[in-house]
Amino acid sequence: MNRYPLWKNLLILAVLLAGLIYTLPNFYGESPAVQILPLRSSMKADAALLGRVEEALRTANLNVERVALDGNSIKARFADTDVQLKAKDVLKTQLGDDYVVALNLLPRSPQWLTSLHALPMYLGLDLRGGVHFLLQVDMKAALDKALEAATGDIRTALREEKIAYSGVVRDGNSLLVKFRDAGTRSKAEEQLKQRFSDYALTEKELDGEFMLQATLKPEAERRIQESAVQQNLLTLRNRVNELGVAEPVIQQQGADRVVVQLPGVQDTARAKDILGRTATLEVRMVDDEHQIGAGGVAPFGTELFKDREGNTLLVKKQVMLTGERINDAQPGFDNRNNEPAVHINLDGVGARKFKEATRENVGKRMAIILFEKGRGEIVTAPVIREEIGGGRVQISGKMSTEEAQDTSLLLRAGALAAPMEIIEERTVGPSLGADNISRGFNSTKIGFMMIAVFMAAYYMMFGTISVLALAANLLLLVALLSMLQATLTLPGMAGIALTLGMAIDSNVLINERIREELRNGMSPQAAINAGYDSAFATIVDSNITNLIAGVALFLFGSGPIKGFAVVLCLGILTSMFSSVLVSRAMVNLVYGRRARLTNVSIG
Repeated sequence: MNRYPLWKNLLILAVLLAGLIYTLPNFYGESPAVQILPLRSSMKADAALLGRVEEALRTANLNVERVALDGNSIKARFADTDVQLKAKDVLKTQLGDDYVVALNLLPRSPQWLTSLHALPMYLGLDLRGGVHFLLQVDMKAALDKALEAATGDIRTALREEKIAYSGVVRDGNSLLVKFRDAGTRSKAEEQLKQRFSDYALTEKELDGEFMLQATLKPEAERRIQESAVQQNLLTLRNRVNELGVAEPVIQQQGADRVVVQLPGVQDTARAKDILGRTATLEVRMVDDEHQIGAGGVAPFGTELFKDREGNTLLVKKQVMLTGERINDAQPGFDNRNNEPAVHINLDGVGARKFKEATRENVGKRMAIILFEKGRGEIVTAPVIREEIGGGRVQISGKMSTEEAQDTSLLLRAGALAAPMEIIEERTVGPSLGADNISRGFNSTKIGFMMIAVFMAAYYMMFGTISVLALAANLLLLVALLSMLQATLTLPGMAGIALTLGMAIDSNVLINERIREELRNGMSPQAAINAGYDSAFATIVDSNITNLIAGVALFLFGSGPIKGFAVVLCLGILTSMFSSVLVSRAMVNLVYGRRARLTNVSIG
């Protein structure tokens, strides 16, 4: 009656063993480390870079525990933070500006645990310390920018087709193009429909003027807004590299908000300066006629820049075009060879300047340079094959689809696509983070001990079994959070403590049902069976209602509330497993094999 089949016992044992394995990494702590990342996407961390890092540390007489390649980065572990800080300064000096040298913390887990992908939970900002920003993207400014660009493009298109017009003016979220007669308007409408598919055109007449009203289509408006957020995300990621943050969190929250979390950064003013900084693009001609002078000196009227592959190019100082004239840049394919390419759209002034520049420099190389924080880098330097008009530019030449996408994003992300305002700001010191960990751990420990004392005193053996089931619940919950690589925050620790209190309710309900059946004169074996069976439906009902509340918190909450909801939902699932299956398995082992059971220790 009260025996599980062998397979069920083995299954429960296997789950508990897996829980123990994936919980263990959280007890080994973390090593101070330095992480080296290539600054350019075209550069890779390889064995040569690994050798340079090892040699630099050896020359500086710094004791290192381990240096290893990890994806496209190199991580060096140290015994304490003093050596870690010295190593960062040494490596930053030796490697130069081509690499980001960032402080990091790496788990001390043994290799056999790491090989099983058993990793510790990631600690949130309130536990590790750092800076948190919530930024709001100005969507109206993004749409205004698109309409301003379209105004110039429409003027250019009409001039190229030699269609007379009286003017192009802004009317709210629409553009009004004025003509002197209906025939000219019809001719212009035909041309504009072909070139401006994102706009809906409507004919209007007012005070003897014939007008076309161009209004952004809803899908085009959504695309502009989504593109603005994505461009801002990429720009922020590029800028955060300057802060030397090893594991920043930069992600979209909702339709128009961006969360930026910088663990370990305490200088709020500098973080704000980096996030709000602007970048510019310039188009110049490559100087292939002159040679770089002795000692790497550029001849008069030229400057030296490095491209994405680290090659040095001689570029003329005269600026032909700036990034302010780029409306859009999208990845695509070359129409001739079907190779990956980047398609750039320029505004009216930019299209005219680019047409003149390419007409005068056919067969020469043109450099597109990204300037940020006073330092320029050549994104690409293609050869001009022919005069390029119409404001549409194509960049191609031996690039992968991923590189084309990255380049288009980089061209768009030279500056923020739309202004952003910091609407929430928090700074958590490392000592406060450590104090939060200590308090959260102690509260969970004290709560567990108080529950254990009460259950053992009130329910005797069944209370002790309930406490062991509760320990199994905590073990499985931590294991799940580690397996999912969830970020543990202070509200998450509160969720763990709450889960313990909720989980023990199920065992209290089971124990009271068993007591009730015993008082009604049922035999101990039958009372145990009836107690678990009758309590199961009630336990499921109560946990489902809690689970619904947890899911609602996750769907409609944000930030810390989401973290609390994740822990709560996972805790509900593990508590149902431990309070019913695990506790029943232990009761079966203690009492299930006694054929003539006369009494049980349940208080």
